Amino acid sequence: MNAKLLFAIGAVIVSAGCATNPKSVVLDPVGPAPAATANPSEVNGTLTVYSAFQTSADFNQRDPYRREYSDYKILRPDGSLLQQVHNSSGSILQRPQALTLPAGVYRVVAQANSYGEVVVPVVIVGGQSTTVHLEGGFRWPNQGEFNQANAVQLPDGEVVGWRSTTAVK
Repeated sequence: MNAKLLFAIGAVIVSAGCATNPKSVVLDPVGPAPAATANPSEVNGTLTVYSAFQTSADFNQRDPYRREYSDYKILRPDGSLLQQVHNSSGSILQRPQALTLPAGVYRVVAQANSYGEVVVPVVIVGGQSTTVHLEGGFRWPNQGEFNQANAVQLPDGEVVGWRSTTAVK
């Protein structure tokens, strides 16, 4: 009888461990700062994603002790993979990579500090820059301009970027 009870308890523990597969956090669409003006002659915009820092050192880098941003994916609106991004500019400063993309709506799948994988719809506008901060602790220079209506935030209130004014389908 004791063996059956131990087996049952073990089975519950194992199945509970398998059943707690975390789901991605899906955020509202992030776009360029509202004060930026679109340039209709520009067909491309810029995307910079400050993803969570990698958890292990990359000893192939110039400075293996400097933090690196984790890689991420860019998906088309239909969910197909557009690009896998190695998120390093390659400079000694190891900044995230700034990408040039055609104007449109995309989804970024990246690691966010304290949240794991998140999905961020992003709107790219010609001649403008869209920036996403998922690394945690970033101090926006214009923090006072953010409010509930214009900021995209993680569940803990951390500001990720500017809410897009463009409708996303």
